[in-house]
Amino acid sequence: MREFIVEADGGSRGNPGPAGYGAVVLDAATGEPLARTAEYLGAVTNNVAEYRGLLAGLRAAHALDPSARVHVRMDSKLVVEQMSGRWKIKHPDLKPLATLAARVFPPGQVTYEWIPRERNKHADRLANEAMDAGARGEEWSASAPASTASPDTAAQAGADVRTGADVRADAGVDVQAGAGARTDADVRAAQTVASPGWGPADLGAPATFVLLRHGETPLTPQKRFSGSGGTDPSLSGVGLEQAERAAAALARRGTIQAVVSSPLTRTRQTAAVVATRLGLDVIVEEGLRETHFGAWEGLTFGEVSERYPDDLNAWLTSPHAEPTGGGESFATTATRIAATRDRLVAAHAGRTVLLVTHVTPIKTFVQLALGAPPESLFRMELSAASLSAVAYYADGNASVRLFNDTSHLR
Repeated sequence: MREFIVEADGGSRGNPGPAGYGAVVLDAATGEPLARTAEYLGAVTNNVAEYRGLLAGLRAAHALDPSARVHVRMDSKLVVEQMSGRWKIKHPDLKPLATLAARVFPPGQVTYEWIPRERNKHADRLANEAMDAGARGEEWSASAPASTASPDTAAQAGADVRTGADVRADAGVDVQAGAGARTDADVRAAQTVASPGWGPADLGAPATFVLLRHGETPLTPQKRFSGSGGTDPSLSGVGLEQAERAAAALARRGTIQAVVSSPLTRTRQTAAVVATRLGLDVIVEEGLRETHFGAWEGLTFGEVSERYPDDLNAWLTSPHAEPTGGGESFATTATRIAATRDRLVAAHAGRTVLLVTHVTPIKTFVQLALGAPPESLFRMELSAASLSAVAYYADGNASVRLFNDTSHLR
């Protein structure tokens, strides 16, 4: 049976602040580096970064040989003691990461040892290189075999250093095993990237909202109006599978710190699937409910056009027009979403929060963040179980990081 040593580290400049991790897999018999992985994480805490380094290192070892015995060496007393079972894991940000790490190999196949920082230089250097790249405004990840590189040159040999659109287009990778191993662009886009020369000085970590539309209901593929005044449908079988896929993608990233849901059944079901996977509770927020579509609830666009042509034309041309029968105008929805946004930003400053909601609220979050006109709502396509993301800073500015990502469903 092969034996590996995993050395991992993570750091955060600000705690929380710009963070990164590094990990290297060594042959236990020869000390030869076999694989390495590193990534810039955006703004997270030091402990989260350390756990992310551990998770990446274990996944790199698993990719080499899932039957191997692994000995983890880290200079984080917290991670070593918690993963060894001697200390309880109380912090909600760390529980899902520890759970994921424990699942990479079967129980008893991994052991842990604390080592001083000076004996963890390789992983520490990789983590710092990732943080340095982030400070330059680069979204950075590196993963490569390290068998031909010495510890001093491994950070350069085969390194995958890219920025901006290149990383977003390819979504980046951790060294991981099995299906779904690619890093998800949704939450990468939701993370903070330091950009010197753009905007004011450091405003601290933003409140980042990852916006998840609920999975399909029986009404979704029929493209029927389904708001807060209708039958309140449940998820279909397809919708439940979509929720599971979204949950898996978010769990792989390990950055969600709270789950907040609209009160409607389809969103609460979707949120419950994700929250269970992440080990979190669901907070219900009334302000995230879908628009009330009045008499149009349950009808297709064509049916509304036939039955209520004048009302539909007015609705398409004015944000203040209400659907027939006392529905909610886009202007009213925007007022509600803006108040909900402000309340949630104040409650979750510096945190990454999943908001499980609906088409109109998500489009409205994006429209308000961009300062776009109300008619922009009709120019956005938003798929079931898609992910979007908006970050909110202390000076009141917002940054749209992602919109309608469905890569996790493919």
